[in-house]
Amino acid sequence: MRFTRDQAAAVSVMAFAGMLVMYIETMIVPSIPKLVQYFNTDYDSISWVVTSYLISGTVSSIIFGKLADLYGKKRTFLIVSGIYSISVIFGGFATDLAEFIVIRTFQGMGMAMFPIAFSLIRDEFPPDEIPLAQGVVSATFAGGASLGLVVGAYISQNYGWEWDYHTAIPITVLLFILALKFLKESNIRLNARLDIPGTILLSGGIIMALIATSQGQYWGWYSQSIISLYAFSIVLLSLFILVEDYVKQPLMDLRLLSSRNILLLNIVSLLAASGMFFLYFTIPPLLEDPPPAGFGESIITAGLTNLPAAIFAMIFAPVAALATRKRGPRFSIFVGVIVQIISFLALYFNRSDVFSITEDSLLLGVGNSFTMVGIINMLVAVTPQEKMGFSTGMNQLFRNVGSVIAPAIAGVIETGYQQAVIMGVLPIKFSSLSMIPLFGFYPSQQAFDLIYITGITVAFITLFLVSLLKKVNIGGV
Repeated sequence: MRFTRDQAAAVSVMAFAGMLVMYIETMIVPSIPKLVQYFNTDYDSISWVVTSYLISGTVSSIIFGKLADLYGKKRTFLIVSGIYSISVIFGGFATDLAEFIVIRTFQGMGMAMFPIAFSLIRDEFPPDEIPLAQGVVSATFAGGASLGLVVGAYISQNYGWEWDYHTAIPITVLLFILALKFLKESNIRLNARLDIPGTILLSGGIIMALIATSQGQYWGWYSQSIISLYAFSIVLLSLFILVEDYVKQPLMDLRLLSSRNILLLNIVSLLAASGMFFLYFTIPPLLEDPPPAGFGESIITAGLTNLPAAIFAMIFAPVAALATRKRGPRFSIFVGVIVQIISFLALYFNRSDVFSITEDSLLLGVGNSFTMVGIINMLVAVTPQEKMGFSTGMNQLFRNVGSVIAPAIAGVIETGYQQAVIMGVLPIKFSSLSMIPLFGFYPSQQAFDLIYITGITVAFITLFLVSLLKKVNIGGV
């Protein structure tokens, strides 16, 4: 079967949205050192540029996913797209760090478009076409992220970080126009109201947990602030569970998590996302740090090294969709995790040059494509249709948590295992000494070994969880 013209237009719009949001999320990452200087701040403070985006995206995915079930998926998609476009317009005009963090928080809401898009596909596409549609949209995530690292680095290096945002303005406006014209409203609604107390408790618990996880390496994992944040998070999430048992129209139908497949799929999503972010947060220092710690390459070279992984992820998305349709989503997830294990093993044993690292990371992109296509297709197959927005939003939450945990773990390892590199010399005249070497400290090869071993371990745990999934055929259980 082939997509009709309307279906092809809808998939194109949603794929465009996925690529755009991930592009804008990562395009600013190569500019972090410039932002430190521009806003006259430190790396501890500038980390909120990324943290605020992820926290907002995580909470928004849950809330807007639920609102999409209640009030209409196209309507909610347009609201999110509108907020996103306005925040991107203001992005390049921030005058201080606090203002920029607020803008990035609003930009994070754009991640809520993902669960809404997956819900629209489930509502509007025939069962046989859902795997391919989901695969096309899922594949754009890696493509957008890698493109952002390359193009963002080039624009920032040649024109300034502000132009990363200025050049994105017409593209975000175009997305809103295309969504308005080509997306069709779903008639499926959940007859309920938004659970305000549950929303506040869940959002508060998630925000505190993510802040603690992302800032632990800066504030100290055993500091009073981090311990307090985790403690308050546990209290709020516990209260949330109690409240959801009593309200008539809960934000989260906890019975969804009583389904073995839904619970396992969310955990697998968290672990799979962490694997991809292990790659994103090790390739730049490995390539850019001065020898012998790294290869001393440019920011653009580091970005280009990740690009083939994104390209192959998009190329293999239809293959993953076909495998999902023929063999079932569990098979695709299994294949994806196996390929990820091979990729981490290759990175552990074979990273002697830039080309080898590019080859190894390429495999991880292919594996991630199979994994994510399988996950989202199994999720939409086992979730009641009227609760699809919330279920896919919850899955996005787990993915985002994985994307926060992985950098935190990598950061701890990179800080704990460092080596000294001679950066220059200081001329002096003292006894027989004519100069003093000046050292810089960078993550050692032992640090990268340990990170990739961690990735392999996580992947094997994921493989075990995948084996516990019940077999599902697309279109039903």
